[in-house]
Amino acid sequence: MAKLRVELVSPEREIWAGEADMVVAKTIEGEMGILPGHAPVLGVMVDGSVVRIHPSDGGEPVAAMVSGGFFSVASNEVSVLAEYAELGGEVDVRAAREEYERVSAQEGDEAAAAQRRARARLRAAGQEV
Repeated sequence: MAKLRVELVSPEREIWAGEADMVVAKTIEGEMGILPGHAPVLGVMVDGSVVRIHPSDGGEPVAAMVSGGFFSVASNEVSVLAEYAELGGEVDVRAAREEYERVSAQEGDEAAAAQRRARARLRAAGQEV
């Protein structure tokens, strides 16, 4: 069976790369589930969303918080080019929860964006928000 070749990168580093059975990402057009054989697509990532990757090796799904960027699918190759990304397993949950509580008390567009990013960090780490 065909597999997806997935790369999740940010300007700082490669966050995750490997083969996957499915990738789920939220673009400004809506949430997309990508399986092998998917039609080519290019999308703009939602700032403060979570990308989920289901590895082909049967391992645990990978969750990463992304802050902006692009999502591209072509010939079973999926590229997530994030302005910033963080794997759920790398999130300092205590610090992320403190940040979420701090920015939740603020108002305005910048505060709303910071709240989305903090919430996404917690969700990527498997925490309820």
